[in-house]
Amino acid sequence: MKKYFTILDLGVMAINKNIAVFGITLGVILAFANVVLRYFFEMSITWAGELTNYLFMWSALFGAAYGFKKGVHISVTMLLEMLPPMMAKIIMMGAHLFSCLYLALMAYFGYELVLMLIDFGEMSIDLRIPMWIPHLVLPFAFIGAAFRAGEKIFEVAATDADKVVVNSELETLHDSLEIRGVKDVNA
Repeated sequence: MKKYFTILDLGVMAINKNIAVFGITLGVILAFANVVLRYFFEMSITWAGELTNYLFMWSALFGAAYGFKKGVHISVTMLLEMLPPMMAKIIMMGAHLFSCLYLALMAYFGYELVLMLIDFGEMSIDLRIPMWIPHLVLPFAFIGAAFRAGEKIFEVAATDADKVVVNSELETLHDSLEIRGVKDVNA
């Protein structure tokens, strides 16, 4: 069973990361090319703006889902640090459960939106594609993020209560840099 979850974990992580990187890279290249064409050749790609918006949207949402895995989302732990470790652990698990349920709900609403757009048959103005295609990002990215938030529940549950709350972002950064071989953060 653990092997199955490891493969699923790697698959979800690869999808999230690759779509985020591909979307931002292609979006920047397309926007840059359109600016160059507009200012130097007095012409532009009519569909570039719309596609760039969709690429950035996909990149941001899949990048956010990837951020759950890496633990890069902002969290305020000041109050948790004042609580007994077991209470802080329970509250963190509850917060991750709330996040998981919220993200799953957003995935469901994204799915409903895609179905509604399919029924309406609405087309994009410049790209001339059905509007449900770019909006597929909503159910897919939010279900990926919900999976990651659910995964965090089990990670916190398996961690000792004394080690759950990180004391500060600076200590986390310091520990991360030490692992990578950097000796002094202030140097």
